Amino acid sequence: MRSVLALALTFGAASPAFAASGPFLSMSNTDFVVTLAFLLFVGILLYAKVPGLLGGQLDARAEGIKKDLEEARALREEAQTILASYERKQQEVQAQADRIVASAREDAAKAADQAKADLEISIARRMTAAEEQITAAQDSAVKEVRDQAITVAIAAADAVISKQMTASEANKLIDAAIADVDAKLH
Repeated sequence: MRSVLALALTFGAASPAFAASGPFLSMSNTDFVVTLAFLLFVGILLYAKVPGLLGGQLDARAEGIKKDLEEARALREEAQTILASYERKQQEVQAQADRIVASAREDAAKAADQAKADLEISIARRMTAAEEQITAAQDSAVKEVRDQAITVAIAAADAVISKQMTASEANKLIDAAIADVDAKLH
């Protein structure tokens, strides 16, 4: 079938050669010689089964392309599967990161509350210690003032008594003090 089709195309393509002047079937007509050479060339190609070889090569190439397309399709599906897997993993990692951040915020809030409570306790302790120190300082100051007042009073009383008292009155007071101590001790 291919041979007949090739011959029909060859004669159809050679039809302008019939328009040449002079006898067509002579070897001096270049159109005839070219047509004859072309037919001989097409005949050799058909005898050597070149169209079949070309068809086979084209079929093999088509099969190769088909296999490449199938392989590309399989790779594309595999890539889509891997992409979906990575997207799923990315979502899981994002969710885990969100949980970690939320946990860290809760821990930070708890730590801040604990630090605030510890600070309040520390401040209360220091305030209590400061108040105790103030009270102790006040008591010490009051004692010092009393001691100083007693010392001043004793000195003043000594000065007043020593100016107003005579030796006989001093002896009477000493005897009265001894008697008073003796009565209290027995």
